[in-house]
Amino acid sequence: MRSGVIAQKVGMTRVFTEAGEHVPVTVLRLAQCQVVGHRTKDKNGYVALQLGAGSRRANNMIKADRGYFAKAKVEPKRKLAEFRVSDDALIPVGAEITADHFVVGQFVDVCGTSIGKGFQGPMKRWNFGGLRASHGVSISHRSHGSTGGRQDPGKTFKNKKMAGHMGVDRVTTLNLKVVQLDVERGLILVEGAVPGAKGGWITVRDAVKKMLPKEAPKPGKFKLTESAEVKSESKPAAEQASEAAAAPTEKEGA
Repeated sequence: MRSGVIAQKVGMTRVFTEAGEHVPVTVLRLAQCQVVGHRTKDKNGYVALQLGAGSRRANNMIKADRGYFAKAKVEPKRKLAEFRVSDDALIPVGAEITADHFVVGQFVDVCGTSIGKGFQGPMKRWNFGGLRASHGVSISHRSHGSTGGRQDPGKTFKNKKMAGHMGVDRVTTLNLKVVQLDVERGLILVEGAVPGAKGGWITVRDAVKKMLPKEAPKPGKFKLTESAEVKSESKPAAEQASEAAAAPTEKEGA
């Protein structure tokens, strides 16, 4: 199981196929999507990657958050998200995931926050048909009608579809096809609409209900930054130092 990415919705456009057919697509941009931390089974009880995206001013952060990013040697991020991965799909801390983490033609699941619509009636919110246009109906053509009985049950049941606040919900759209990739600019073009407004943050992951293509890179496609390279080089040295320190003790014990 591979990691997903955090992307920013740019907007919608269309692309043309070789046959001349146009395909509506949503443009997603990877804004310096980096690995911020690891979640391991020994320490946290599960295996996951914590990713961060977008830039944030350190002056607008509390001291604890500044220290967290400083320890990871990663620039402060505006958006954080965790992705469950398998044990062999961990990516080094500080590595930046690129757009070719996905391949053209594969299916992805996109999750975002829907656009807020404010207080709406039942016809717009739940697609109700409304009341009759005549025969005694006055001023209440777009109302939802009765909400329950009188003495029995004597109440309105929970989760009754009525007028109320619409939007700002967590929405997941399944099985969107990746149409094009622009690695240099960090753009991913997926077919169809994506929940959320322009500029909103969304998460993109491999489709759960579709097979992952064989050509998809594992554990993923990423480039190492300076901090990630330093960590990868220093890790073997630390292991060698710990082994050297433990070696005399083993000999003495033997």
